[in-house]
Amino acid sequence: MDASPLRRVAVLAFEGISPFHLSVPTLVFAAAGLDSAEPLYEVVVCAEQPGSLVTGAGYRIAVDEGLEAFASADMVVLPSWRQDRPPSDALLDAVRAAHARGSRIVGLCLGGFVIAASGIADDRELVTHWAAADRLAAEYPDVQVRRDVLWLDHGDVITSAGVAAALDCCLHIARLDHGAAAANTLARALVLAPHRSGSQAQYIPVPVADPAGGEPIEEAMAWARARLAEPLELDTWAAAVHLSRRTFTRRFRERTATSPQQWLLTQRLDHARLLLETDDASIELVAEQSGFGSAVTLRHHFSRRLGVSPAAHRAEFRGRVHA
Repeated sequence: MDASPLRRVAVLAFEGISPFHLSVPTLVFAAAGLDSAEPLYEVVVCAEQPGSLVTGAGYRIAVDEGLEAFASADMVVLPSWRQDRPPSDALLDAVRAAHARGSRIVGLCLGGFVIAASGIADDRELVTHWAAADRLAAEYPDVQVRRDVLWLDHGDVITSAGVAAALDCCLHIARLDHGAAAANTLARALVLAPHRSGSQAQYIPVPVADPAGGEPIEEAMAWARARLAEPLELDTWAAAVHLSRRTFTRRFRERTATSPQQWLLTQRLDHARLLLETDDASIELVAEQSGFGSAVTLRHHFSRRLGVSPAAHRAEFRGRVHA
């Protein structure tokens, strides 16, 4: 199978940028420094004023390209932002122009502030680090701020929550553009989960009891992933980690911010996507191997969650990778 064509990605750097936030899109999209993964995109780092920039860690980085890199990019990534200074008119104009031209605009962590300031997300939902959500909502009342998700994808505008959620968001984009198999390979190279369940709600400080013993929910997740093709009754699942149904359900929701049934449905849909993209098995067989039992049930959940039928997803993905 032919590899997908590289898409050009422009990543913004600026004075005081966090080296971690800058490294996330270059690492995920360009496999920078990874020997066990191939780059999925052509990535260029740019700055409003190219040259030597001081990072938040104190050392300098050299950036050769300016904001004109946005004009030729299929995707513009805004990794975080400094809350102590508003984005300049030149930067906001470049973001608006790239968006109007059809570029996908991605705001990682505090990068959502630049997107909100540009106006391209007015009357739409954005996500940012939970600690900055109230400030984003107060400064930009025309956007709707979500505090309960790791990333949010509108197609043309994508935003993520803080720090590690930027990795989740970039892996989501890689999965969207290049398929589950490529994203899984990249996740393994990064030693990351291909799809992290839950929401940033689980990271907001709240008073919680210190649980005794180990972490049975992680064990339960691994147990279920190994048995996706099997019918998994909630009582059986809870018993596998020696918990009552009620305790298991409560602790699962505390750990993931979702129910066991919804988490399991997501895992099965992800597995079905992987099979559709990498295997020529019939839709009926894909349904059986991913735990849906029948093609009718798979089509129902697939269309409801992803907005497309399994057959159409397979055809669209195969068309992209041969383009």
